[in-house]
Amino acid sequence: MRKATPTAERRAELIRAAFRLEWFSVAWMMVEAVVALASGVTARSISLIAFGLDSLIELASACALIWRLNAELRHGRSMGEMAERTASRIGGTLLFGLAAYLVAAAGWRLWTRLGAEFSWPGLLVSVAAIPIMWLLSRRKLRIAEALGSRALRADAVESITCGWLSFVVLIGLLAQLALGAWWVDSVTSLVIVGLLIREGREAWTGDDQTGGGREEL
Repeated sequence: MRKATPTAERRAELIRAAFRLEWFSVAWMMVEAVVALASGVTARSISLIAFGLDSLIELASACALIWRLNAELRHGRSMGEMAERTASRIGGTLLFGLAAYLVAAAGWRLWTRLGAEFSWPGLLVSVAAIPIMWLLSRRKLRIAEALGSRALRADAVESITCGWLSFVVLIGLLAQLALGAWWVDSVTSLVIVGLLIREGREAWTGDDQTGGGREEL
């Protein structure tokens, strides 16, 4: 059964809600990136640095979606789709580059047996990111379904991936705290590589893997 098309008033309300979600994403990703990068550099933690860099890429994704929504609302659907493809491919390239950096850095750390220090700020930001990313992704998916927006669905999937990244970082930090092993941070960063490659592939191909649906926005 075909889903009813929302009225113009309802659609405008949904678009305003999407903008609010994206601006909240921008604000949170700025906090997440600063804390993760600062704590990662201080603790010499590859996984935290990767988490911070991914947050910057997610920040760029949120800004791109705001740009994409504005482009379509002001200039029509074709302009919005072109903006989306350009932004997605840039994001995918950055994610692949980050994955390559992690492989090289983790390999070097394992080869030279260099470890990282435990970071309380890193632990706190990863704990906070899990529920925030879950709530953001759920709300984005609901609005994307109501609007028929593939772009917003793809952005929600990126929020889900960010939540998984924060979970992996959290597990790694807890293991590091409990075991004190020098290799934990490097192994954690290699687990992150798989998530980054998946996210980068989805961004590059435009496949959000959340199912079909009409694309109107």
